[in-house]
Amino acid sequence: MVRVQRLTGELTPKSVVASPSGPVFAQNMMYTHTVSAFTADGALHKTISDAVDLSDFGVKGHPGTSKGAPVEMAFSPDGKTAWVSNYSMYGRGFEPEGKDACVGPEGISDSYLYKIDTASLKITDVVRVGAVPKYVAATHDGSKVLVTNWCSMDMDVVDTKTNKVTETIQLPGKHPRGIAISPDDKVAYVAIMGSDETVKVDLGSGEVVDFADTGDGPRHLLVSPDGSRLYVSNNGSGTVSEVDAATGKTLREAKVGSQPRSMAISPDGGALYIGNYASSTVSKIATKDFEVVQTEQTDGLPIGITYEPTKKRVWVASYGGSIVVFDDSHAA
Repeated sequence: MVRVQRLTGELTPKSVVASPSGPVFAQNMMYTHTVSAFTADGALHKTISDAVDLSDFGVKGHPGTSKGAPVEMAFSPDGKTAWVSNYSMYGRGFEPEGKDACVGPEGISDSYLYKIDTASLKITDVVRVGAVPKYVAATHDGSKVLVTNWCSMDMDVVDTKTNKVTETIQLPGKHPRGIAISPDDKVAYVAIMGSDETVKVDLGSGEVVDFADTGDGPRHLLVSPDGSRLYVSNNGSGTVSEVDAATGKTLREAKVGSQPRSMAISPDGGALYIGNYASSTVSKIATKDFEVVQTEQTDGLPIGITYEPTKKRVWVASYGGSIVVFDDSHAA
């Protein structure tokens, strides 16, 4: 990896996600109340406000302008839609801001998932989900979007034709976060960050079973392109685990930096990239031998990471208000 760019401005990114065709979205959470849309070469295309009038979408009880707090997002497989989770909502009829501790004297309101058209870069619909939604994942066939709700401790399944929640799946343990979906869309793996395990969810029946125990605080999940391997970042253990996607057995483990958070994978599955939050570094793992082959300094508190496929670049978003871009066009 060779550092080629540093992006700054009105950024407080919680996550950064690249589409299959080049556009990259950074979610600026409650501090800035925007989504920043970039081109693949790092040019800011548009800043999308998270302010909405929910009555425009048929939602009652929240008159006037409401604001969100963009956390994570997922592109549809064709790249035409971006689905953005909002940590909390701000406006009339909403309780005080949600908290990771999931406690408050007045409770925590349910939040909303935004649907953004990537051509117009406008919010075209909203979907009510649970309390403090975090990770978002789209199925490979584009029919469903899955959302983990940190404080509801469940997962909502959204039908992308109706833009409605069709099922809410209860999850064991506290604070579900990362989601990875098998290539055939039959199974979702969900990291239960507060209970140190990853569960497997049958997307047909909704059945949830214990699957893997890889370390302290599993946070982010990825599936290999062929579906045979699951990769888990263990925030408390400072490791990344490779798990057999059929059996849940841990096959290999790599020690990375302190508090590994988000991960990205190259399209060929040859390399993993991990943002180490407390170390302010990014690690690259070659999946062939599962060794850390490179570690580079980032800006402080790297929290989001993505692989942009058209230019073969790794974008690392930091809470301090910047995105550092590395060229990795010679990745394995």
